[in-house]
Amino acid sequence: MAEAAYGSTTTHRPGPVYVDEVEERRLLDHGHGMIRSETRAAIRLTTYLLLTLSLIPVQAFAVLFRLRLAERLPRFYHRLCTRILGIQVVVRGRRVRERPVLFVANHVSYLDITALGSVVTGGFIAKSEVAGWPLFGILAKLQRTVFIARKRTAVAKHGDEIAQRLEAGDNLILFPEGTSGDGTRVLPFKSAFFSVAERRPRGQALTVQPVSIAYTRLNEVPLGRGLRPFFAWYGDMDLLPHLWTVAALGKLTVVIEFHAPVTVDEVGSRKALATKVQDQVAGGLARANAGR
Repeated sequence: MAEAAYGSTTTHRPGPVYVDEVEERRLLDHGHGMIRSETRAAIRLTTYLLLTLSLIPVQAFAVLFRLRLAERLPRFYHRLCTRILGIQVVVRGRRVRERPVLFVANHVSYLDITALGSVVTGGFIAKSEVAGWPLFGILAKLQRTVFIARKRTAVAKHGDEIAQRLEAGDNLILFPEGTSGDGTRVLPFKSAFFSVAERRPRGQALTVQPVSIAYTRLNEVPLGRGLRPFFAWYGDMDLLPHLWTVAALGKLTVVIEFHAPVTVDEVGSRKALATKVQDQVAGGLARANAGR
């Protein structure tokens, strides 16, 4: 299966290394800041903020005048952000090139947006609360995110907007768990979200491609349950302290695996589609976490 990485070339797949959770956390302070550095966090976040503020007017202009740049610039921006934040994205499998495509992925962290956005050109389907977040809400709007309420029928109610985007050939990215998880397992996929897949843009069944996202290594050392919460953002974690911690750590490896595409016609119903896609995504997450 093909693999590619930004910033380096992957020539081998190291096997899993199991470290005690207490030992994992102790490693973060090893060398008085060698792994976790407040200075690194300040430099990274300052650079990130300067880049973001400089590109917001450019993207706003492109969106306002419906330029093709409005679709291309976010991917370029996310790629720069992965480098600034020390994120190495390793890609496995083949991404579907024909458009439109509904990419369906597990959700671990706000970092998913940067990692996925660096390899996929498309808009996200996100909860409506994101629109009101400081800075991140603006960025989501400028990437033409489709905002939906946290209800089972929300996707169906936004059907017209989604249909227009698909008819225009836009790719969309969906997190059907409805929330973020701990990065160790995949939460149940809500079949209601797969009503999007019942759309038939341009008279053809919509292609759905499952995608696994796994946070696997810190400074080339495999992550286990002890360190994964430093990157997974879930539950009642506060955003800004979590982001500061992420920026203070070293090089993070994120594995993104594209699985075989499928359509609702091939499996018979959206519930069957949800089950099939979840199984593929969960399998990819388990393999990546195990170092395979």
